[in-house]
Amino acid sequence: MPTRPTILVFDSGLGGLTVQREVAKARPDARYVYVADDAFFPYGQHGEQALIDRVVPLMGELIAAHRPDLIVLACNTASTIVLSHLRAAYSVPIVGTVPAIKPACAGSLTKRVSVLGTSGTVKREYTQTLIREFGGGCIVTLVGSPHLASLAEGALGSAGDGITDKAIFDEIAPCFIQDAAGARTDTVVLACTHYPLLLDELTRLAPWPVTWIDPAPAIARRVVGLIGDLQPGAPHGDAVLLYTSGKRHAWPEALAPFFGGQVAA
Repeated sequence: MPTRPTILVFDSGLGGLTVQREVAKARPDARYVYVADDAFFPYGQHGEQALIDRVVPLMGELIAAHRPDLIVLACNTASTIVLSHLRAAYSVPIVGTVPAIKPACAGSLTKRVSVLGTSGTVKREYTQTLIREFGGGCIVTLVGSPHLASLAEGALGSAGDGITDKAIFDEIAPCFIQDAAGARTDTVVLACTHYPLLLDELTRLAPWPVTWIDPAPAIARRVVGLIGDLQPGAPHGDAVLLYTSGKRHAWPEALAPFFGGQVAA
């Protein structure tokens, strides 16, 4: 890898910024190209073949335009459906995002874990395979949220002013289960990169305290494992923010923390 790599971070919208933030902390010297496929958002409402047909050629165009040294597919839905197709089509290393079921089940004391994701993610066979392989005797509840990704997307803009506690609570309430013996959910996997954007609200509105599992730090560690550690004295990198719809973000200062303090161009 070059000493100053180009890293392309891809998501259906702004949820992948939660991954971008952790990767930028680890390699602030990199050049980042963040691509939000907002023209096809939300991914959870599309069928598998439609997503494959959309993302595979689009990624080819992005690779040709930006020549990334590494790609982070910062979307659970896309990773569970399209990741294998992308790796088959392109030689650029790709780091995917999958539900963090293994660490959640390993750390659960009550052995009651909920996986909060889009309807597309929770119904995939990939997710079921993770549960079979890493469930460790846990009772795993899959919760497909129809609206939480859109609520999180809106939270970064002026639309966030209209997001109510009730709207968020209604999306997360099915995660919280207490059985007849009193054992209750103690761990919730955030299986959509949008959801950590609302982590403060999720924590505040939870019926009881739980551990929220955000995969972003693990993804950042994987990126560093592939491209190497930050070199002493390396200059700060830069960032470009692109929307497939062609729009420009009206609040660049709100995005600066996700890019290591830099305002995306």
